[in-house]
Amino acid sequence: MTHIFIFILGLATGISINYLADVLPVKRRLAAPFCLSCGIGQKPLNYFIWPRRCDTCGKRRSLRTWAVEFVFSAAALWLWNSPSESLGFFVGFVVLSFLGLVAIIDLEHRLILHPVSLVGAALGLVIGIWFNGIRDTLLGGLFGFAIMLALYYFGAFLMGWLARRRGQVLEEDALGFGDVILSGVIGLLLGWPGIVVGLILTILIAGIVSFLYLILKMITRKYRFDMAVPYGPFLISAAILLLYFRGFILQYLGW
Repeated sequence: MTHIFIFILGLATGISINYLADVLPVKRRLAAPFCLSCGIGQKPLNYFIWPRRCDTCGKRRSLRTWAVEFVFSAAALWLWNSPSESLGFFVGFVVLSFLGLVAIIDLEHRLILHPVSLVGAALGLVIGIWFNGIRDTLLGGLFGFAIMLALYYFGAFLMGWLARRRGQVLEEDALGFGDVILSGVIGLLLGWPGIVVGLILTILIAGIVSFLYLILKMITRKYRFDMAVPYGPFLISAAILLLYFRGFILQYLGW
């Protein structure tokens, strides 16, 4: 019975994350569910449960809807059986849900919403102080924010300089300011010196994925010099590795 309850908790969380990922980037607030294709409001039973198809335009919910619900149902069961050493099950699942929401919105909209980040900052501050203490939590948050802020301004300067050299208009920033805030939030969660390892992992993951993405774009002849890849998912991937696989990662790195 316990595993059934945990599965239902994970499924309900996935449904909630899908709703927030649909509504917040468009409305910038909580609102009644609506069809992402035609914008017409949907009945809650139709939207959340079944048939999940717009009565007006006939558009079904996206594949992401089902994938997120499956992933969070499985993640809840996994965390229950193998809870995070540092966070435990319930806190670990709350943090994972927040990180998942941020990653989905950033991947789909190239956007990290400030209200969501502020909720994450409050969450990170409370959890960080509880597990790491005030000093290490604040140092981690400040370091994460400051390093990413420096990269934000350096990236803006470099891309602007390259655009002027080429006589082109810069369409995308190398980093968004939402990434800066997210880095601070993750710094609160990881604390000091955990955020240092987190940023190193972020750079490694971003380098590998960006290189593969660049090769793919060059093969398909869709490469642009100012092409940007969402950076939030890299930060989140590093945080997940350290929060849920910390022992394995530190042992692998020889630390």
